[in-house]
Amino acid sequence: MARAARKAAAAALLSPPLSSSSPSSAALQPRAGRYLLGRNTGAASSGAPQERASGCGQPCLVGARGFHDARRAFDGTSTRSLPAWTAIISGCARGGRHADGMRAFAEMLGDGGAPAPNAFVLAGVLRCCAGLGDVEPGRRVHGWMLRRGVRQDVVLCNAVLDMYAKCGHHDRARRAFWAMADKDAVSWNIVLSACLQGGDVLGAVRLFDESPLRDTTSWNTIISGLVRNGCAAEALDRLRQMVRAGVVFNHYTYSTAFSLASMLSLLGLGRQLHGRVVMAALEDDAFVCCSLMDMYCKCGEMEAALSIFDRWSWFTGDVKFAWSTMVAGYVQNGREEEALEFFRRMLREGVPAEQFILTSVAAACANAGMVEQGRQVHGFVEKLGHAFDAPLASAIVDMYSKCGSLEDACRMFDRVQAKNVALWTTMLCSYASYGQGRMALEIFNRMNAEKITPNEITLVAVLSACSHSGLVGEGDHYFKLMQEEYGIVPSTEHYNCMVDLYGRAGLLDKAKNFIEENNISHEAIVWKTLLSACRLHKHMEYAKLASEKLGQLEQCDDGSYVLMSNMYATNNKWLDSFKLRSSMWKRKVRKQPGQSWIHLKNAVYTFVAGDMSHPRSTEIYAYLEKLMERLKEMGYTSRIDLVVHDVEEEQRETALKFHSEKIAIAFGIISTPVGMPLRIFKNLRFCEDCHEAIKFISRAADREIVVRDLYRFHHFKSGSCSCEDFW
Repeated sequence: MARAARKAAAAALLSPPLSSSSPSSAALQPRAGRYLLGRNTGAASSGAPQERASGCGQPCLVGARGFHDARRAFDGTSTRSLPAWTAIISGCARGGRHADGMRAFAEMLGDGGAPAPNAFVLAGVLRCCAGLGDVEPGRRVHGWMLRRGVRQDVVLCNAVLDMYAKCGHHDRARRAFWAMADKDAVSWNIVLSACLQGGDVLGAVRLFDESPLRDTTSWNTIISGLVRNGCAAEALDRLRQMVRAGVVFNHYTYSTAFSLASMLSLLGLGRQLHGRVVMAALEDDAFVCCSLMDMYCKCGEMEAALSIFDRWSWFTGDVKFAWSTMVAGYVQNGREEEALEFFRRMLREGVPAEQFILTSVAAACANAGMVEQGRQVHGFVEKLGHAFDAPLASAIVDMYSKCGSLEDACRMFDRVQAKNVALWTTMLCSYASYGQGRMALEIFNRMNAEKITPNEITLVAVLSACSHSGLVGEGDHYFKLMQEEYGIVPSTEHYNCMVDLYGRAGLLDKAKNFIEENNISHEAIVWKTLLSACRLHKHMEYAKLASEKLGQLEQCDDGSYVLMSNMYATNNKWLDSFKLRSSMWKRKVRKQPGQSWIHLKNAVYTFVAGDMSHPRSTEIYAYLEKLMERLKEMGYTSRIDLVVHDVEEEQRETALKFHSEKIAIAFGIISTPVGMPLRIFKNLRFCEDCHEAIKFISRAADREIVVRDLYRFHHFKSGSCSCEDFW
């Protein structure tokens, strides 16, 4: 009977009440202990309850073999002493075998001959609850301790705090903290981390300022917590206070500080921190070096990052995170070909390719438009047997989309079972960039049907899809829905999409009124968008207004100057155009030259208007002359009104004929087999004349031609474009 009673007590202590529902899988995940640059910087890493000797002289259980050997020895003992129970349960807690530790504790409670659990056992059990993220048994153990009057020293109280914090019950952690008679630095650090994890930044700052026991971990916790919660300026101020207080930095401090320097683009601060790392002899610390490389990458100093990588890898060997940092850094800095070369170097040196680095490599292929290399990355993932998790799948979908293969992007998207909001948004953006607004909205509706809550980026994609497809009513609807149903406060990007929506549709009055009604006149981007719409619809009055506003904001860049100058030119106001371009020259504003490029057989061929540098220039231009004659026979008429120079009509026609995208297409046709699709990339928005000409070329040459310009894709086939002449 006594044994049965003990078993019943064990069941009551460790099981959730019958009236409660089982916790979801998400609720079972530990929530405290966020990570920054790959390592934990909060209380969970350096402010967790102190390890205590079990008092039994037993070794810590590490690994499956050690656990099973210890368990067999334990099971063979006829009389199980308190030190033996303590060794098993505390060893499971230290070795990460949390479920085994909970089972051993249940067995201890159910054993009629077992002694009552002491503080060592209870601390181990609470740590197992924290590791499992399961608050119910932890809460019951805490309640059992209170009912039994167990003496709770600071270490056991810290175990209670840590359990509540890691299970995401931050309010309970705070209540338990204030109920403690004695508190040490670990106690303050745990509750400080709990406040930050719960989003109570002001409460955490007040708590930190009140703490009488601020050690390095305390400073790490508050600074990294402020960084995670987007309070970069406050975090920087605290870092300076830490320096003035003479607190010694450890590797967690440096990691957070480097992250802060990169977030604020403070290269000078990063270099000062680098100097401190050298003085502290931490250059060979893997954690610090990865953080240092990441800072230099994000500040655009790839050579400095590479120097650290090469020097450090000589001492420590291959570290996957270091390779990933470098590849991602090259991608972030627009150096895609170097990213791919670095990836190839990694493979040559035998470093395993994991999902994170493959995600970066896919992004490199996407940004450079390298579809063949992107297919190789996709095949590489398949060969290695990696699961297509949402981040990797998003990168592959984005790669195919940006390389002009929307069909492959759709197939990849459909293959993924567990789609998150980022993957849905990536697919939605893909349809939007191809001008397929209706399909983009269909994806959004499917996403809602799957109960996936959209975020701010999702709604930017939805509104962009509406603007590029002329869906004014739908755009109005989703702009209201965004605020009323999803509680998303419009950002500059959302407002700009609405200005673009009205402007593209020719509703220039509505676009101007929208800017004024929403008090966004201080945002230069909306005036640039309105100016672009005025160019499209030849509205000189509003174009002048937009240009004046940009001048007042001192945001009149080369694109804005060129748009206004071109408007003057197309209206034969050559003097005004000349004055504007003279103003550009005086202010040292330089127009970005238009370039087009094509990838063929792992090589990139770049052209500018009238380019004669290619070895096959004579052949390219001869073919282009014949092609343009053929287009005229088919009904094509060049748009000489678009030429912005005061020259004769024949010269205008010649200028249009040799635009960079036409040259790239001509080269692609004479260099590839008949019928092979062509993918052309351009760094600027391409003109109406080229758009019209390429429609004719796709029919004359019987080719599918995909052109990616600065803003979107155009898929030409059989004389028509996917944008339906609305872009």
